[in-house]
Amino acid sequence: MTVAELHDGRPALHVVRGEATVDRNAAEAAVAELLVALGQDPSSTHLAGTPARVVAAFEELLTAAPFQPTTFANDEGYDQLIVARDIPFRSLCQHHLLPFRGVAHVGYLPGARIVGLSKLARVVEHFAARLQVQERLTVQIGDWLSSELEPKGVGVVLEAEHLCMTVRGVMASGSHTVTSSLHGLVRDDARCRAEFLALARCH
Repeated sequence: MTVAELHDGRPALHVVRGEATVDRNAAEAAVAELLVALGQDPSSTHLAGTPARVVAAFEELLTAAPFQPTTFANDEGYDQLIVARDIPFRSLCQHHLLPFRGVAHVGYLPGARIVGLSKLARVVEHFAARLQVQERLTVQIGDWLSSELEPKGVGVVLEAEHLCMTVRGVMASGSHTVTSSLHGLVRDDARCRAEFLALARCH
């Protein structure tokens, strides 16, 4: 099966969700050609729907619902850490196109404004829904919070299992990678940093 055969004269279907634009026809053709290159028959009964399913899966993994950060004036002058712990996330390794998944612990020491709590999970989802490496993802979350809130400090810790390590290559089943991004007092003040890590209960 070729790209031309799969398109079959149909117009390309462009779907825009979040930041990703997916040409489903071209993507399905590419998956079909990959199957052929791997010695498989994409027209067989068992594989006939596989290109469409693979594209739908990648589309879901690579697009996040758009969101607007909701911030509020810190009228009460709250000056202690706010931490959202064990936020689940999944992303795609840009080197192998295999998933990595885990939990994020996100906190900040507020300044003049605070953010709606659900947005801490939303920002993790927003940056995870793309081809990623865990190090960059961690930094992007921390930088976004620092830029949007201008808090006194930010702490982000990600713990994740990478399928490119656990199901192939070294096959280090059960291993987890931990990365951190610390800003302001959470980075520079030892007591604040220790409090964040204790509240996050990083394993």
